[in-house]
Amino acid sequence: METIKIGYVGLGCRGTWLLKDVVLAQGEEVVAVCDVYEDRAKEGAKLVAEAGQKEPKIYTDYRQLLSNSEVTVVIIATAWEYHSEIAIAAMRAGKAVAMEVGGAYTLEQCHELVKAYEETGMPFMFLENCCFGRREMMALHMAQNGFFGEVVHCSGGYHHDLRDEIADGRENRHYRLRNYLSHNCDNYPTHELGPIAKILKINHGNRMMTLTSMASKASGLQAYIKEKKADDAFLKDKTFAQGDVVTTVIKCANGETIVLTLDTTLPRYYSRGFTVRGTKAMYEEATDSVFVDSKEHKAHDYDWRKECINNASEYEEAYDHPVWKQYIKEGVQGSHDGMDWLEFKKFFEALRADAPMPVDVYDAASWMAITVLSEMSIAKGGAVVDIPDFTNGKWHRNIAD
Repeated sequence: METIKIGYVGLGCRGTWLLKDVVLAQGEEVVAVCDVYEDRAKEGAKLVAEAGQKEPKIYTDYRQLLSNSEVTVVIIATAWEYHSEIAIAAMRAGKAVAMEVGGAYTLEQCHELVKAYEETGMPFMFLENCCFGRREMMALHMAQNGFFGEVVHCSGGYHHDLRDEIADGRENRHYRLRNYLSHNCDNYPTHELGPIAKILKINHGNRMMTLTSMASKASGLQAYIKEKKADDAFLKDKTFAQGDVVTTVIKCANGETIVLTLDTTLPRYYSRGFTVRGTKAMYEEATDSVFVDSKEHKAHDYDWRKECINNASEYEEAYDHPVWKQYIKEGVQGSHDGMDWLEFKKFFEALRADAPMPVDVYDAASWMAITVLSEMSIAKGGAVVDIPDFTNGKWHRNIAD
């Protein structure tokens, strides 16, 4: 793509952050901004002007933005339940798309997303920033070089205390509140499914076949509201559908298992719980530790913390991913330990080179579908649910990478 002129849709907290600290900071041209709340759209336009660019067109309806012929690329950072709808419309309007993460509440959304891409051929990237984390990419490089031996099992998830963000949803116009009131599922599966899928070569010689999900009772938000917002007339009598902890087990075609956990409404520290288990070694993100099937490490199988905790840095010289080695030389920038900057850098590089996207539409559909499939499984008491093949059989042949 020779000309990149961005239409930016969604200017809540995450969208504004990315616009200011990543997209504009990388010098990309933004010609239009859109949010359903006009004040947010105007604030986004102000950020563009403050970055030294011409003030962009302002819209409150994404369809009007898509009719702007100057826009060639659409970045979507809205509430997650609208991502697919906007992305599909954008591709059919002849725009390249970068779409933020979140789950899908219907399988139809996922199928239509793939269909729009295949019928239009417009570039599409799913903005799963954890695929660009330093440790996630180091683990990928380890796996590619046989460090773990044969990878057998991976786990991860979204472990983040969001009680204040959810409870303050009406005041802050945040979409999580309505979703936690009405759905019981893994609503944010792509942290850490994305990096795991890359390691297990999902859609590239392997695929996810079935899942089963269970949800705990929903007590965390009610307890928080009782203590912190007892006088909130809207919330005090509300019953939340979303279980406090959702656990999903996935079986892959090549025999591996994946465990995903959503844990966002109880007191806890932040973690993505990223773990890789192989026949020769393991990596665990929570302790930033590598455990190797060696005489030295096996001697510490009970008191392993003395030997292994925080030892992953010892493997950086040999196993840091080449992308990160170059990134460190250039200078790590932006939020989330540099992941956001790197994912957009790779998106714009692929656009300009007309190259395949590092996280494509098949990744997006496969990972987002876990949300609706987990909801189906939970509703049926943990029943096993089939996971569709969004590649239509091409996963058998897509093994070059």
